[in-house]
Amino acid sequence: MFLEALKKYTDKSTTRSNRELLLKGNLVQAILMLAIPVVINSFLQTMYNLTDTYWLGKLGTEELAAINLVSPMQSIVINFGSGLTVAGSVLIAQYLGAKKDEDARSMANQIFACAMMFSVVCVMICAAAAPSIVTWLGAEGETWRYGKIYLQTVILDMPFLYTVNIYTAVNQAQGDTFRPMLLNLFGILINMVLDPLLMFVFGMGVAGAALATVGAKAVPAGIAFVLLQNREKDVYLDLRRLKFEKEKLINIVTVGLPTAIGGSTMQFGFLLMTRNVLKYGTQAMAAYGIGNKINGLITLPSNGIGSAVATIVGQNVGARQHDRAQKGYQISMRISVVFLFVGGMILSRPVISTAIVRIFSSDPQVVGMAADFLSIMAFWCFANGVYNSSMGLFQGSGHTEVTMIVDAARLWIFRFASLYICETWLSMEVRSVWYSVVISNGLSAVLLYLLYRTGYWKKKRIRT
Repeated sequence: MFLEALKKYTDKSTTRSNRELLLKGNLVQAILMLAIPVVINSFLQTMYNLTDTYWLGKLGTEELAAINLVSPMQSIVINFGSGLTVAGSVLIAQYLGAKKDEDARSMANQIFACAMMFSVVCVMICAAAAPSIVTWLGAEGETWRYGKIYLQTVILDMPFLYTVNIYTAVNQAQGDTFRPMLLNLFGILINMVLDPLLMFVFGMGVAGAALATVGAKAVPAGIAFVLLQNREKDVYLDLRRLKFEKEKLINIVTVGLPTAIGGSTMQFGFLLMTRNVLKYGTQAMAAYGIGNKINGLITLPSNGIGSAVATIVGQNVGARQHDRAQKGYQISMRISVVFLFVGGMILSRPVISTAIVRIFSSDPQVVGMAADFLSIMAFWCFANGVYNSSMGLFQGSGHTEVTMIVDAARLWIFRFASLYICETWLSMEVRSVWYSVVISNGLSAVLLYLLYRTGYWKKKRIRT
């Protein structure tokens, strides 16, 4: 029944009307059509982690600290592989904008095959290396044991995660972000049932949280694989006719590799940040994880709008409509900045941030630190509106080398430099981490905007 609901209204006339809207229709309508389901979808993805955080908080601080410690390692691998799905969305969108539907279908096949091979290799490597990774992160005793168990188990979800991500990328390139949202809703409902069931009813603790995440992605992945072969859409999988093409593989590497390197090096920077936080104790580590996850919810609108920008820019650049692509970017950025500024002013109030944090922990020290972190981030979150919209512009135009450089600078230069200054010169202790986050985000937003003003994004990058 759920599979049939997802298939409904997926005929070619629907996807082509979406294409007409992106290339010729009202841009505000196009932005909202793409961004709203993406925001909801991103919220559902965040709920995977928040659900684990909530239930692990019921187990104890050490369990919560362990999952927060190893999560960046999982994110490194996911973000490297996500370079493939970002490349798929951008390349398919540009082929569709250029009215080369057959090339778009071929690209979907090749992206899927590459992603599956990558995910299987990574599962084997990460599962074997998990004990050494957790030791290197500085964990000891029960925190080490919980971290190892969680990482070795949750990494098994990678093939399922990439299948869902490719389904999302293929549909988003065609202007359809609604069905991926429904698929992820189904997954989060499964996760919300499995988490307490496996963790408490069956007494599996941290391992139960990881297995719940794997199970909640395996089912949607199976549905996504079936839907990806739906020939009623302009772009679908036909793996029986898969033939690797040199030019398309070059395009995948050209667009995907910078995204993969930028995303994974950024996550590696996050991994090192966790080591800096852990020296202040497990309460600080738990607070850091809670604050980051809640901040992820706050910035969901700008993430969704940035994703919409990438699709709009991708199709319009493919159709050689650079002025319309630029207009879409400018409108999106204004909407995002205004929304985040208003929301940030509300959520940065201490009474509100404290009430939100108390949902996830009852430890007074954790609540105090996490609420402080959340208030600081919320106050300055409007910078994410500029950052995410500009990232979407450069991704959609195929200039992922720009996003790679800025992502690397955000962590390795801006964040660590500001952390050093706040910690060493200003003696701000754990608040050094909080302020290094907002300073690095703000500087990266300014850098991206200045790069946009140069017009470099208009330079042809992809051969379509």
